[in-house]
Amino acid sequence: MKAKPLFIATAVIEVGAGLGFAIAPALLVRILLGAPLDTPAGLLIARLAGAALIALGTACWLARNERNLAAGGLIVSMLFYNTAAALLLAYAGIGLRLSGIGLWPAVVLHAAMAVWCLACLIKK
Repeated sequence: MKAKPLFIATAVIEVGAGLGFAIAPALLVRILLGAPLDTPAGLLIARLAGAALIALGTACWLARNERNLAAGGLIVSMLFYNTAAALLLAYAGIGLRLSGIGLWPAVVLHAAMAVWCLACLIKK
């Protein structure tokens, strides 16, 4: 399976989410978890997470035409991130009983992205 479409999709998704967290973190947290994000520390951490997502998306965009070891390493990193994100968000819904309109779609999206990453790694 070719990694280029994976890198492009990841770049679009993560930069979009990162910009959302950087610009309007309280709104995105309410959509995802149905809970307020109303402390300065929480807002700062959410914005920091937004910057990290923008960095991941940028790395994927820049790697979209690469077929080297670094591109494979990036796929492994994105596999870890998407698996962790899916599990943590599912835990938020099941274990913490948080629920926002975007929670389960985000779980499904991250799980699907993790499977896509795994498929790219297996194909190599």
